[in-house]
Amino acid sequence: MERVYVKEIDFLNGKKTTDRILVKGWIHKIYDVGQISFIQLRDKTGILQLVVDKKLREGLRIEMAIEAMGEVALNQKAPKGIELHVKELKVIGKAYYDVLPFSINNGEVKAHLETQLNHRSISLRSPKIRAPFKVQEEIVEAFSVFLKSQGFSEIHTPKIIASGTEGGSEMFTVNYFETRAFLAQSPQFYKQMMVGAGFERVFEVGHAYRAELHNTWRHLNEYVSLDVEMGFIESEDALMDLEEAFIKFLFQHLEKTCKEELKLYGVELNIINKIPRIPLLEAQKLLLDECGKKSPVGNIDAEGEVLLSKYIKEKYDSDFVFLTKYPASKRPVYTMADGDLEGMTKSFDLIYKGLEVTTGGQRIHDYEELKENMIKFGLRPEDFDFYLEGFKYGMPPHGGFAIGLERITMKILNLDNIRQASLLPRDLKRITP
Repeated sequence: MERVYVKEIDFLNGKKTTDRILVKGWIHKIYDVGQISFIQLRDKTGILQLVVDKKLREGLRIEMAIEAMGEVALNQKAPKGIELHVKELKVIGKAYYDVLPFSINNGEVKAHLETQLNHRSISLRSPKIRAPFKVQEEIVEAFSVFLKSQGFSEIHTPKIIASGTEGGSEMFTVNYFETRAFLAQSPQFYKQMMVGAGFERVFEVGHAYRAELHNTWRHLNEYVSLDVEMGFIESEDALMDLEEAFIKFLFQHLEKTCKEELKLYGVELNIINKIPRIPLLEAQKLLLDECGKKSPVGNIDAEGEVLLSKYIKEKYDSDFVFLTKYPASKRPVYTMADGDLEGMTKSFDLIYKGLEVTTGGQRIHDYEELKENMIKFGLRPEDFDFYLEGFKYGMPPHGGFAIGLERITMKILNLDNIRQASLLPRDLKRITP
């Protein structure tokens, strides 16, 4: 007999049936009442109440994996008004623990986050703790569907590389057959190369690595990056237009596919209209005038992001704001200068509920200009011949952006810590499990 998932049983729409069905999952809870027991079976799609005779109940304990066959019946007191009257039950995964590390069947897991992460395969059994990863799955799906509808091609680029894409010391080194190599900070060079190779519009979902000495609620050393690069653009506004359209599409998609997960976190997604676009210098002045907050040179800090988002929410009723026109000194070597503003670039960040979730901008596409900029940054162009080659043969104006998957998941669900949005997080102190 073919297995039926809990969510599929909901589609019976309250109709009683005498047909027997087979379900499989873990024992979530057990309630003994006289000669029968009510067992909550949990699978990846939800929870179903089983009504089990005392004889079938013997030897069962929480978190055992079981399969049960029976008939569906209506019961308003059961979860979603449906239960299964079990005729046959079999243990297919024994449980050998003395005591669970923490309770996972009472809605909220009370254990400290570090304890949850130490026992990740257990904590993820909690429907609420696992919910962010259903949301992540659908973010990636929406990203792919939307960009393909806009003529983008999906690519997969190397994560072991010969040189850094953004410079600096924040790179993990790898011994690659006695040659020093690095883990990629981003696919930046490669996605630009693919634009010039004729793909024109590309995207990638892949891991990125940052050897940053941060141990905060917002940082990971390994994360998933949603990358976009688009050729034949007029300006960075085309990139912001694209991301704005994607976010609208994403929220509509999540409302359709993640109703239960959003409900678990009490989230209602706001309709996305036009996202405000504010030059960095203007944002810094606004923070100083409105909040008395002085910003660091060429940027705004974490506190500034929060204060600015609060102001934007009150004034524009938007959870998002694009910060534009960053100084060249704070942007990577490939960033296009803004001809109208001395020392500034055609770049942007997207701030969402007080946190930067995207960095992007137009790139330098002229070979000689890019070489000259590399020299200004203290780099040797000959070390980047593999990257520069395509620029010799007619590179179109282009640009792109990258969205941090864990960060946007965290902010959509209003999570407290980015590790809650990472399946198996890697941070300054954690490399297992």
